[in-house]
Amino acid sequence: MTARFFALLTLAPCFSPSFAAEPSPLPRAHAHNDYRHERPLLDALAQGFCSVEADIFLVAGKFLVGHGKSELRPGHTLEALYLKPLADRVQAHKGKVYPESERFIILIDIKSDGDEAYPILDQLLTRYQHLFTAQLEGRARPGPIMAILSGNRPRALLEADETRYCSLDGRPPDLGTKAPANLISLVSDNWTSHFKWSGSGEIPAPELAKLNAFVARTHKENRLLRFWAVPDQESCWSILHKTGVDLINTDKLRELSTFLRRTPPN
Repeated sequence: MTARFFALLTLAPCFSPSFAAEPSPLPRAHAHNDYRHERPLLDALAQGFCSVEADIFLVAGKFLVGHGKSELRPGHTLEALYLKPLADRVQAHKGKVYPESERFIILIDIKSDGDEAYPILDQLLTRYQHLFTAQLEGRARPGPIMAILSGNRPRALLEADETRYCSLDGRPPDLGTKAPANLISLVSDNWTSHFKWSGSGEIPAPELAKLNAFVARTHKENRLLRFWAVPDQESCWSILHKTGVDLINTDKLRELSTFLRRTPPN
């Protein structure tokens, strides 16, 4: 009896995923090109990431995930790889992606024509509307997930849409405009368009001051900030973390997770 009891305890996690230990969430960890990992979404979740990026192409009425058309596979849809698993997870965790975190972001980078894609994408997001932070005829409704559209952004269509389940990834020129934070919730840009420092030695004081000003300006407008094309190494992660950049972009899931878990919050 004793041997059988311990055998059942050993097997229990295999049959009941709810027994598996959840990683503590990392709100600032962003999985760049997440779909390129062996297990899209799942590898990022296993490291506690709270933001993932999926590039999509509209093909025959469905959104296939991949960086280029040569990477597309029939079963690799936005719904199958991301929306359905996230819906299952939110249901299992009583309305949250992680039991300990209020915010999760899916950054949807539209590679097709944005104006053509948005009506079909809106229908898809509407089917999963309980997941998403939404604007419902001018009223904000919080949700466990923020869907943010990047790439070929259909801005005019979103501005005209009185009920929507997503917002937009803006650019620095959007700062200081009248665009509401519920429309432009995130501001992203290429690191090399603003900074020459590539992670070696100390960041020059003028560039550090510029980065701090970038963060302060974005946060004053209640928006999040992200840079892409930042050298994917600890020296750069450290500067982004210290200055308060909201999403730290990486392709190195385990390494960034380890860095953030040993770095005191600022």
